[in-house]
Amino acid sequence: MTQTIHPFGTYAPVGLVRWILSRTERLPYEKWGARRLAMILRRSAIRLLRGRPLDVERYGARMRLHPYNNNCEKKVLFTPQFFDPLERQVLQDKILTRRIGPDCVFLDIGANVGAYALFVAAQAGPGARILAVEPQPDIFDKLAFNIAQNPFGSVKAVACAVADKAGEMTLFVDPRNRGESSLKVVGTSEGAAIRVPAVSLLDLVRGEGLTRIDAVKLDVEGAEDLILEPFLRQAPPSLLPRLLVIEDGTDLWQTDLAALLTRHGYRRIAQTRLNLVFEREG
Repeated sequence: MTQTIHPFGTYAPVGLVRWILSRTERLPYEKWGARRLAMILRRSAIRLLRGRPLDVERYGARMRLHPYNNNCEKKVLFTPQFFDPLERQVLQDKILTRRIGPDCVFLDIGANVGAYALFVAAQAGPGARILAVEPQPDIFDKLAFNIAQNPFGSVKAVACAVADKAGEMTLFVDPRNRGESSLKVVGTSEGAAIRVPAVSLLDLVRGEGLTRIDAVKLDVEGAEDLILEPFLRQAPPSLLPRLLVIEDGTDLWQTDLAALLTRHGYRRIAQTRLNLVFEREG
């Protein structure tokens, strides 16, 4: 596989693809016309690439990105400024102001190819502990490759799903957008169902010997309540994360997760089109 056989730099952008990247990565986030232009240019570049990945630096980290059946990789590659800008700004501000600090403990659950985990690693110090959790075997390989290209030493890739209990579970794989694969939502009829190992969030934390959690990014396509409800019920207060960035799956949750978080001392500090951000006082 290209993500492991060839060294980083083999797939550096060249020619017209390099020119397109230089344009799309500078387009203003706020303007609809810029987004439309980015989509047109991105399609042209993907045709030119003919299935090849690209080796780039994003958010202070090296990444090999495959912009085909994964919206996360497409966005981070061509328009990194469009990828969760407010959420990343909140994390950066909390690290710099020491609300969570440079030696933070950060969990990236549903890590995909590692954009959030590597962003936090680049912002934090060498004493940080970052777990990047991804259950899809081929996506996990890309994640592990990207981590290995960087000198941080603070990021550990974990190959499993996080759920309400330990065991083997069915993951429904979305072939059109691998970032939308889920334990909870059956995607298109074209998708495959694979069996993956799973652990509860509390078991994951205890298994890694963590005594605190500063921040969690949780993007598991509607299964956020499945993970957080038992964790909030069972975990001691000392393990409750200070900051939570959660994909907004309100229409899919079987629990009023926002109300549950409020009862555990959290307040919502930001909301975007895709995510909710909660902070716990104290």
